Amino acid sequence: MSETQENPTPAPADGKDDVELRSVIDPGSVRRAPRYKAFFWTGALAGLLIGVGLSLYLVGTDAAEGMMKPGVYVTVLTLFVTMVTTLVAGLVAVVVDKRSLRRR
Repeated sequence: MSETQENPTPAPADGKDDVELRSVIDPGSVRRAPRYKAFFWTGALAGLLIGVGLSLYLVGTDAAEGMMKPGVYVTVLTLFVTMVTTLVAGLVAVVVDKRSLRRR
């Protein structure tokens, strides 16, 4: 039993030869969708920075003298601004995606 057996390569299921992928796909027709996660993270981080800065500025003004808990004001305004900027970033991503489809 010193025979060496060669394992034949399995044939494709449809019986056709494998085709090089680069010869089939036209790079000009490949769809490049925006990375939504990056848009949302950018909007959230920008919202945090803008929200904290805006709320700390508004708490430091004369109009904030009557506030009993300025920390709550800062938190709520920061969360609201973060939510709005994240939604705006998502809207920008959708508009960019629609615009990329129109060019085809």
